[in-house]
Amino acid sequence: MDEYAWSCPAPALRPWIGHYTGYRQRGVAPARHRGLPSPYLTLIFTLDDPLVVAAHPDPRQAPGRYRSLAGGLHLTPALITHDGHQSGVQVAVHPLGCRALFGLPAAELAHLDVDAAAVLGDRFVAETRDRLRSAPDWPARFAVLDAMLGGLPRADAGPSWARHAVRRLFGAGPVSVAGLAGEVGWSPRHLTDRFRAEVGIRPKEAARMARFDRARRAIRPGVRLADVAAAHGYADQSHLVRDFRAFAGCAPSRWLADEFGHTGLDRAGDFGFVQAPAERDDDDGPYD
Repeated sequence: MDEYAWSCPAPALRPWIGHYTGYRQRGVAPARHRGLPSPYLTLIFTLDDPLVVAAHPDPRQAPGRYRSLAGGLHLTPALITHDGHQSGVQVAVHPLGCRALFGLPAAELAHLDVDAAAVLGDRFVAETRDRLRSAPDWPARFAVLDAMLGGLPRADAGPSWARHAVRRLFGAGPVSVAGLAGEVGWSPRHLTDRFRAEVGIRPKEAARMARFDRARRAIRPGVRLADVAAAHGYADQSHLVRDFRAFAGCAPSRWLADEFGHTGLDRAGDFGFVQAPAERDDDDGPYD
């Protein structure tokens, strides 16, 4: 068994959630996967076997096994392993969705992985997993996520400057920290301090990570790295490779071999083994 599924959330959730992905594998080869940095926080509910995190973005965190997991923005990869069996659903949460859905700023989860019950409560996580496991197919499981996440008390998504800064830094076009600071009427230093307190990373790190995320989703077997670098604002191929090593912990060639080598399928998800299709743009969230 080797199943993957993808879906947009219900319209009411799209300002806070980018997409859902589902995965179910049985009897496949054991594997190790890099959960790469991306502009989304991660929320995972497993269906059967626990998620095994061999190494967290913060090396001070001990390896762990999770029935559910919430992970913040991070700048280095997590290492995920499985022994040929894994299944679950992954929710890509916008940084401002952390306040709206979990009731806390994204900075409180930055570089961390925690049991999802720590932010959503034991009862909510248990009920969500029970309903997901009882659902007959992927559309029904995604409908469970719509119902459960849509029923959460909706908190304030944060100040207007944060919404503007997140939209600009994680959007499709390049933006400088100085230019963004001018847009919100602050000094670059003040913007950096406030942004890090809200989101957990610096504005410059956010812009660099967002560019890396767009570039790595364009990398495929047979695609020239020089073309990807030129299309995504890198000075040259070497510049892209340096960024890739910084964020992924390996060269693009190694990542391609690990993620595409066995089946040709893209399993380079934000944290788990799945992601939204590369040709699909998220045009319903706060990054537009």
